Amino acid sequence: MLRRLAANDGRFKSVSFQPGLNIVIADRTSASTETDSRNGAGKSSLVQLLHFLLGARMDSKSFLDRRELRGHQFSLLLDWPRAAEGLTVRRSVGTPSDIMLQPDISSTGALFDAPLDTSTRVGLAEWQRLIERDLFRLPAEHSGISGRALLSLYMRRVGSNAFNEAVKTASQQSPAEASANVAYLLGLDWQLAARYKELSVRESTRRRLAQAAKDPVWGRIVGRSSELRGQITIAQQRVNDLERQIQSFRVVPEYENLQRQADEMDRRIRQMRAQDIVDRRNLQDYEAALEDSVAPDISYLESVYSELGVVLGQAVRRRYGEVEDFHHAVVRNRRAHLEGEVESLREGLARRENERVSLGEEQARILRALNEGGALDALTALQQALAQERASLEALRHRYEAAQALEASSAEIKAERGKLEAETRMDLHERERAINDVNVRFLEYASRLYGSGREAYLDIDPTSTHLKIVPHIDSKDSRGIGNMVIFCFDLTVAVTARKGARGPDFLVHDSHLFDGVDERQLARALSLTREVVEAESMQYVVTMNSDDLEKVSRQGLDLSAHIIDPRLTDSLEDGGLFGFRFS
Repeated sequence: MLRRLAANDGRFKSVSFQPGLNIVIADRTSASTETDSRNGAGKSSLVQLLHFLLGARMDSKSFLDRRELRGHQFSLLLDWPRAAEGLTVRRSVGTPSDIMLQPDISSTGALFDAPLDTSTRVGLAEWQRLIERDLFRLPAEHSGISGRALLSLYMRRVGSNAFNEAVKTASQQSPAEASANVAYLLGLDWQLAARYKELSVRESTRRRLAQAAKDPVWGRIVGRSSELRGQITIAQQRVNDLERQIQSFRVVPEYENLQRQADEMDRRIRQMRAQDIVDRRNLQDYEAALEDSVAPDISYLESVYSELGVVLGQAVRRRYGEVEDFHHAVVRNRRAHLEGEVESLREGLARRENERVSLGEEQARILRALNEGGALDALTALQQALAQERASLEALRHRYEAAQALEASSAEIKAERGKLEAETRMDLHERERAINDVNVRFLEYASRLYGSGREAYLDIDPTSTHLKIVPHIDSKDSRGIGNMVIFCFDLTVAVTARKGARGPDFLVHDSHLFDGVDERQLARALSLTREVVEAESMQYVVTMNSDDLEKVSRQGLDLSAHIIDPRLTDSLEDGGLFGFRFS
C-alpha cells in the first residue's frame, strides 16, 4: 500500500495514505467565482507524481519539466515485499535518472527483511526491473509485457488518454500489447497474447520492406538471407577469435622498455659475432706467421767459405756469431709477440662466447615475456577491433532479419496467425473456470452499480490480430456508462491480480473517471470500492472535487472518515498540491 507522498519543498502538501478507501478532495474556496477552476489544484498531478516515483520516464511534455520544479526532490513511502518496515523512494526532477531506495532491496536473492539503515542508488532501468520483480512477480524473461504498462492500468493518466478504452492505457498502444498486459493480470497465458504483437511487427515490417525493396539500390543493401547467413557465420568467427585473444592477453609491465632491452641485446650479439669474424681471421694470420717464425740455417756458410779457400779470421768469426745471436733474438721476440696476440685473440673469442650465451639466455627470457603478453596499447587495439567486428556483426544480423522479413510471404504469416488463434482458443477453453470467476466478479461489481437486470461480462476471444478483451455493461443510457465500465474493469483486474499474487494491493483513480457519471452510480461505486478493498485488504485512492462528494452525501453515503489530508483548493497562491502555482 501507499503510505506517504512528500517533497523537499516546504510548500508541498504532503499526502498521507491509509489502508482501504482514500479520498483526496479539491475544495472551491469562498472567494472563488463561477469561472474559477480546480483543474490546477493538483488532483491529476498527484497521479503523475506517483508514476514519476514508480519509474515513469520524464519528457519535455511532463509538467515536472518546469523551471520552478527543477530543485524539487519527491519521495514516496510504500509497502514492499522485501522491506518489512516499508520502502522509501526518492527521485529528483533535476536528476531523474538516479533513484534512491531505502532500504536497499536490489538483492536478487529470496524475500527478506531489508535493514532500515541501508540504502542504494539505482538507475531508472534497474528500478523498473525491481518493480517488475517485486510488485508484479514477473519472470526474468517477460517479452511482450512490462511493469510500467501494468502500473498504467493501476494508475490511469488522463494525459495519456487512458480513459478512452478499458484495456488500453495510451492512445499509441497497440491492441496486441494492451491485451498481453491484461492477460497477465487476469491469469491468462500472456505469452500467447504477446505473440500477436510479434506477428504484427513482422507483418508491418514485411510490408514496408516489400515496398522499399522495389528500389534496386536499396534491395542490394538488404541482400539475401542465404548469403547473409554465411557472412554472419564468418563475422561471428572473427568476433570469437578476437574475444579469445583478449581473454588470454596479459599486459606486460614496461613492455616498451623490455622491447628496447631485447633490441639492444640483439644488436650486441650481432656486433660480437662480427668482431669474432675479424678476430678469427686475425688468429689464422697470426698462427700462420707463428709457424713461419724460425731461425734460418746458416751453418752451410762456413763450409762454403772453406771450399772456396777463404780462411775466416777470428774477428770475422766473432762478428758472425754476434749476428747469428741477433737473428735468433729477433726470431724469439717475434714468436713471443705472435704468441701473445694469438692468446689475446683466443681469450677475446672465449669471453665473447660466454657473453653471447648469457645475453642469449636473457634475450630468450624477455622474448618469452613479450610473446606471452603485450603492451596496453596493443590490448586497446584488440578491443577496438573487437568493437568494430561486433558492430559489423550486428549490422549483418539486422540485414539478415530484414531479409528474412522481406522473404517471408504473407501466407506464412497468415498461417502463423491461424495457428496462434487456435492455440489461444484451446488455452482459453482450458482456463474456462478462471475466466468464469473473472466474469462473475465483473458482473457482481456492475450489478452493484446498475442492478441485476443488466448484462455485464468480459468478452475474451482470440482473433487473427490480438487477444480481444472487451468489458461490456448493457445500458440504454450511455452517459457516464463508459467510465463506469472502466471502473468495474479496473477493480476486477486489480482484485484478480492481487488474489493471484501478480499485482500490488493499491488502485488509484483520477477524478476524470467520474466525469458525466450519475450521482447514484458515483455513490454506489465508492460504496462498492470501500467494501471490496476492506474485504481484500487493499487500498483505493481517488481524487474528487468537493461538489461530487456533496452529490454522494445527498445519496446518504457518509465518506468523511475516508477523506485524507491535505484538502486541496483552487486558491491561486497556495491552495494546490505544490503550494504555489506555475504554468
